Amino acid sequence: MQFFHDLLYSSPLEFHTIFFRLLLSTVLSGVIGFERGLRGRAAGLRTHILVGMGATLLVMTGVYGVENLGYAADPMRLAAQVVSGIGFLGAGTILVRGKTMVMGLTTAAGLWATAAIGIAIGAGFYGGAVVTAIIAFCTFVFLTTFERGGTYGKFNIRVYIECDDAAKLNTLVRRLTSEDFGLKEVEITPARSGIANHIGLEAMLLMHRKADKQEKLDKIAGLDAVFIAIESV
Repeated sequence: MQFFHDLLYSSPLEFHTIFFRLLLSTVLSGVIGFERGLRGRAAGLRTHILVGMGATLLVMTGVYGVENLGYAADPMRLAAQVVSGIGFLGAGTILVRGKTMVMGLTTAAGLWATAAIGIAIGAGFYGGAVVTAIIAFCTFVFLTTFERGGTYGKFNIRVYIECDDAAKLNTLVRRLTSEDFGLKEVEITPARSGIANHIGLEAMLLMHRKADKQEKLDKIAGLDAVFIAIESV
């Protein structure tokens, strides 16, 4: 027991404490980043690990400056800069499409939470760091349904649809707004295939069951003038 007590609560400048805190920060940050990576987000495993580990190191660096170098300063000043500075990194994960589509806000918030976890570990506040990491991970994994659809049992999927005749675009959009397809948002984009006279649509569709996704995509692909219909990435 004494070994674990020394490992957790001895001076943050002891090598075994430095190693433990950086390792714990890597593990907890990696858990959150792994989930984001599985969903194909811009900030995944490596980004979250680097954010969490860097925040932990900066807190310990502040302590080192005060205790070993004699700086007359608050050791948490570097941590305060992490809290404000992480916003720039988070902003890089946010993607705005058109006038209404904003993506990446959850990942940006996850990066901010990961930085907070790293700061807590660097300061030796292990309980808060572990609980926060667990809650953040569960939020990403289990609350996706509420985040996407706003109501339990429903969720939204983003679909890329390519129309092979621009003249039929209005007809196609009207068809998608029927109850069969549950169109919520649509944005016209250049055709990904690059074929002349083709035009692309980024659409958000309301789903009632996850099992219906492929069936709905197949139904859209069978509509007149639809060249391809796939889940958007």
